[in-house]
Amino acid sequence: MLDADLKVQLKAYLENLRQPIELRLTLDQRPESQQMAQLANDIAELSSLVSVADNGVAERAPTMEVVSLEKGTQLAFSGIPLGHEFTSLVLALLHSGGHPLKVEQDLIEQIKDLDGSFNFESYISLSCQNCPDVVQALNMMAALNPAIKHTMVDGALFQDEVESRNIKAVPSVYLNGELLLQGRTTLKELVSKLDVNAAKREAEKLSSKDVFDMLVVGGGPAGASAAIYSARKGLNTGVVAERFGGQVADTVGIENFISVPYTEGPKLVASLEQHVTEYPVDVMAGQKVKSIEQSELFSITTESGAVLKAKSLVLATGARWRKMNVPGEQEYSGKGVAYCPHCDGPLFKGKKVAVIGGGNSGIEAAIDLANIVEHVTVLEFSDQLRADEVLQRKARSMSNIDIIMQAQTTEVVGDGKSVTGIKYMDRTNNAEHQIELAGIFVQIGLVPNSDFLKGVVELSPRGEIVIDERGETSVPGIYAAGDVTTVPYKQIIIAMGEGAKASLSAFDYLMRLEPKVTSEESKAEKAA
Repeated sequence: MLDADLKVQLKAYLENLRQPIELRLTLDQRPESQQMAQLANDIAELSSLVSVADNGVAERAPTMEVVSLEKGTQLAFSGIPLGHEFTSLVLALLHSGGHPLKVEQDLIEQIKDLDGSFNFESYISLSCQNCPDVVQALNMMAALNPAIKHTMVDGALFQDEVESRNIKAVPSVYLNGELLLQGRTTLKELVSKLDVNAAKREAEKLSSKDVFDMLVVGGGPAGASAAIYSARKGLNTGVVAERFGGQVADTVGIENFISVPYTEGPKLVASLEQHVTEYPVDVMAGQKVKSIEQSELFSITTESGAVLKAKSLVLATGARWRKMNVPGEQEYSGKGVAYCPHCDGPLFKGKKVAVIGGGNSGIEAAIDLANIVEHVTVLEFSDQLRADEVLQRKARSMSNIDIIMQAQTTEVVGDGKSVTGIKYMDRTNNAEHQIELAGIFVQIGLVPNSDFLKGVVELSPRGEIVIDERGETSVPGIYAAGDVTTVPYKQIIIAMGEGAKASLSAFDYLMRLEPKVTSEESKAEKAA
């Protein structure tokens, strides 16, 4: 099952095991069960602390449970954990086998102290780049607390469950049989959902922090770059972000990052985070900024209620997927309306779908989906596609892709549970049409994450932060960088350069500030 290179790598990892673990298998007659058995045996051959056992009858087959024989913890994989999930398997083995978690000790103790019975199920697709973060977070919780159990379920392998639970987006996480959340989340956010007082304690902790010389709002490429440059200048630097990595974490293939011919979003995010943490940067992830006020210092309030103070700011909040804003879109979001073809595409295997948008992202999505689904219809508002010619040729060469030009989407149609179709208007004659389908993938560009900045700094008509050539906004001491700004060409490498520039400009601003004279110093001067 595992090739020679993977076995060598995995054997090296398994040398970190400290406690025995048992792989308990539930199998049936499907080929995937034979693959699961081979995978478990391959793992057991690499370490004397790993054994394999027959689990008999269980809810799903194939399933491999990873059980700590000392701690009694249990987590499971229903489906072959390869592709994006191979790292999840490796970490599950290590953490179940006593290898320490790279998590703050306070959070570890918080997980261990959770009281109750928690049975998590996470439905994923092996091509989803967001799913491993959720799987790994839930696995870590299960490896720490015997009262927490987690099963990763490959939606493509268990289509009957996906359909019975009407799952149209991954990751979808169920807790004790009830839907808890859909989409990407972090370990801290998961724990906060179980520990109702966690958010309040975290807010109090953040509010007690010292004044930052430079606070970066946003943890994408621009924010990471700004933080590194700030820290290298010796400034007290903080990063507050809803999630580290930003939209890059949702990107699959990256082929235009100079000096790196090919990488993937999650891998680049991991490298960014590692680089940032090599410096004394206070990274506060899982915190969404609600408002910014200015007096002598900048006061940044998060949605959790925390208040941070800073002498200067670099805003690098990035952008999010643009929505169609038509009837039915919000109602059926996660029920057939999707924004990540790589994540959710496998859930529509053998079905008909539409892609909204004819730019690079839209045509790339159509090509990828055409290899999975029965048929793809691309709806483009304009009279010409904006995608690169090479992508257009590829799409037009595929027999199960139709491209409709000058099509204005007017409504998402559904049966109350799932998407059943889409309506559009032919802009050449205003004729209304309806297409029967199961999924709609929206790929129509980005919207800057600047809603909380209205009235704080000058914004363009499109909502972008207006900056000058130094990255300075309309407010002295506030700088901005990346996709949230008016800088053209929203590219990772450009965002990194802009982040560095904004940070250096903010440093120059701080160096030119007149030092504040305290009241005691003023009295002493007068007395002299």
